[in-house]
Amino acid sequence: MNLKRVVLGAGMHRIDAQVAITPEQRQIGLMWRKTMPAHEGMLFVFEQPNQQCFWMKNTLIPLTAAFVDDDGTIVNLVDMKPQTLNPHCSAKPVRYVLEMNQGWFAKKNIRSGAKITGITSR
Repeated sequence: MNLKRVVLGAGMHRIDAQVAITPEQRQIGLMWRKTMPAHEGMLFVFEQPNQQCFWMKNTLIPLTAAFVDDDGTIVNLVDMKPQTLNPHCSAKPVRYVLEMNQGWFAKKNIRSGAKITGITSR
């Protein structure tokens, strides 16, 4: 898929994120990819805030999902193991989910309560 890209920020760190907006784009997400550059991620955008739950079916790389509020605040972070069907859910309703390589947030000391900049409603 040729997805739109957006530049996001997490503290002083720049993220080049592909944007999954349509139901089909969100369903496919990062499936079947073998690698993802360290500074890249995928931003999932939903029409309205809801409890968002993700799984790792057909996803080959370990990821961390940041569930993000409308104002860019990270609500919670969840590490996800490749090729599993376990649900990983937001702690409260959110409109955005940012997936990065597993460990990216921890290495950058970015935790729940931190802000992601550059996210705008569509």
